[in-house]
Amino acid sequence: MKVLHIITGLSNGGAEAVLFRLVTHDAQNQHVVVSLTGEGKYGPLLRAMGVDVVTLDMPRRRLTWRGLRGLWLVLRRLRPDVVQTWMYHADLVGGIAARAAGIPVVWGIRNTTLELGRSSRATIWVARACARLSRHVPARIVACAQAARAVHAELGYDAQRMVVIPNGYDLGHFVPDSAARQRLRTDWGVADDVALIGMVARFHPQKDHANLIDALALLTQRGLRYAAVLVGTGMTPDNAELTQRISAAGLAERVRLLGVRPDVPAIMSALDVHVLSSASGEAFPNVLAEAMACGTPCVTTDVGDAATIVGDTGWVVPPRNPEALADALQAALTAWRDHTAWRARQRACRERIQENFGIEAMVARYRYVWQEAGISLMIRL
Repeated sequence: MKVLHIITGLSNGGAEAVLFRLVTHDAQNQHVVVSLTGEGKYGPLLRAMGVDVVTLDMPRRRLTWRGLRGLWLVLRRLRPDVVQTWMYHADLVGGIAARAAGIPVVWGIRNTTLELGRSSRATIWVARACARLSRHVPARIVACAQAARAVHAELGYDAQRMVVIPNGYDLGHFVPDSAARQRLRTDWGVADDVALIGMVARFHPQKDHANLIDALALLTQRGLRYAAVLVGTGMTPDNAELTQRISAAGLAERVRLLGVRPDVPAIMSALDVHVLSSASGEAFPNVLAEAMACGTPCVTTDVGDAATIVGDTGWVVPPRNPEALADALQAALTAWRDHTAWRARQRACRERIQENFGIEAMVARYRYVWQEAGISLMIRL
């Protein structure tokens, strides 16, 4: 089967990472990836793995005649068996183009909430347009989380066409690494007897770094000993808004800003606790599963399917509540002091990901949906 993927872009994000894992672990099908914008981080990585990548180079959130024509020509030239789209704009544009070309379409939903101030007006408009078209354009709609399915069904998406496929992870890539742990902690000047808290997330209102900083300030006021690292786009000293907030909270000596890093598995291994402070917008937070696969317990806000991922291996608190987040982090740091029990918790984290969110299960589910979409279109025709 030839599967053509249409995605808004290939920058460093959760949907892009899942797409990369999916196509590079599915040897049964032929994959081609089309980016409506540029090649970003994953374009070169996909090409290096032998996957054809086409970039249409449209400006972000703006369509061009040249780009639309390029998409149509790609569809007509390649004639894939199925088109898999990723995220709202690609669902709308790629879905309509593929259906017009007579190709079955599977949409991909990655969000759970749409709020002004946290999502752009254009994104909200596109999602609502997709809801109205969901009974006509896609043969199937894949949501990455139960929470995403419920929210979009309420928005008006056709629930009968929706299926949940949780993200899957390569357990050979995300693995506990004691050597990397020691190396990075030495580089950062973090002693073995100091608990290291970290968060891997881009700087965005949905990630609510303010919530995390306020919680860390509370830990400091309570006299707890810890260090923290923040990793991701915008997590750099030249981010004036972020550095001013950290300084005002009295955390300049405790929090290290690392920016974008290519060694996320090593970072997860170096942490003692991974925290996710998001206020909204998450569907299936990849960083939680990635941390747990590396044996790192998590503290998270109750967003998307975070609680389902963590289970009883970590701590889940309400969003936008620094006191609750600080309480959970304090509980985690207290538990960390019991080395025997903590090692058992670390093993339980990895086992939970192995049992529920392996890459092989995700690939198999997508293969089934693609085949089902083709059969569904033939029946409708």
